[in-house]
Amino acid sequence: MPTVPRRGVLGMAGAAAVAGALGTRSAVAAPAGDAVIGPAQGHQVHVMSFNIRFDSGAAPPDPDSWRTRRPVLAELLDIERPTVLGVQEALFSQVKALLQDLPRSYDWVGLGREGGGRGEFMAVFYDAHRLEPLDYDHFWLSDTPALIGSTSWGNEVVRMVTWVRFRDRRSRREFTHVNTHFDHQSEPSRRRSAQLVRERIAGFDAGLPVVLTGDFNTPAGSSEPYRILTGGGLADAWRTADRRLTPAWGTFADYQEPVEGGERIDWVLHNDRVAVRAAAINDFRRNGRFPSDHLPVQVLVDLV
Repeated sequence: MPTVPRRGVLGMAGAAAVAGALGTRSAVAAPAGDAVIGPAQGHQVHVMSFNIRFDSGAAPPDPDSWRTRRPVLAELLDIERPTVLGVQEALFSQVKALLQDLPRSYDWVGLGREGGGRGEFMAVFYDAHRLEPLDYDHFWLSDTPALIGSTSWGNEVVRMVTWVRFRDRRSRREFTHVNTHFDHQSEPSRRRSAQLVRERIAGFDAGLPVVLTGDFNTPAGSSEPYRILTGGGLADAWRTADRRLTPAWGTFADYQEPVEGGERIDWVLHNDRVAVRAAAINDFRRNGRFPSDHLPVQVLVDLV
């Protein structure tokens, strides 16, 4: 087992006291560059969902090379500074890299989908100066959701959910962030996954705001998993936003120019305790290099 830095302890063990200690660190200077949303002001919360694409081992000049993508991703996150970030496909080595590249005020919660540091993480990163984790858990998208690494419903790849309940140190409000990645091959799995996530969210404290981030591998608006989730007390932040700050890019660009009006398979959903002030699908790149084959989805919200 590799040595885990102190800021990664919460990600492995869930020690909320670590976040409290991190909250005493000095503030980080404001980022340079033009942000689409940028650091949240006042009591607003900046939520980002981002499939960062696992490290496939590709070498430069392949656009899939993690070596060349990592600095572009680091620059994007330095500019945008989300309050809370749900990532998909992150291997443990990439989780550690993100922790190094984010400002020192950030921490994370997560678990490999095959247990421990094995497999991809649905890690939730957060600004510990701003947010204090109160509770967290993981469950698997299967008939045995408490069983680590379990699969059902026709998916050959292990799929899971990580959720964290936070207290906002500024407003003293609490909210729950749920982060997931649905199967890319099995439609029955995606439908059953949507039903399970809907049931679990329905079991949370009804008075608390909830945001759900993820790569759902199915189009917003036209798919049955989308209908299941949005018919169960959740709404699509892209549709409910007061302002849309970017075109409606398809979120799987595959290192190509994004297509306006393309399929949105990465979403941020929310319950009625969240008011969405702005939404964006960020096509950030540097010198023609994209940080991932997906585009991040960002929303600025008020907890109501």
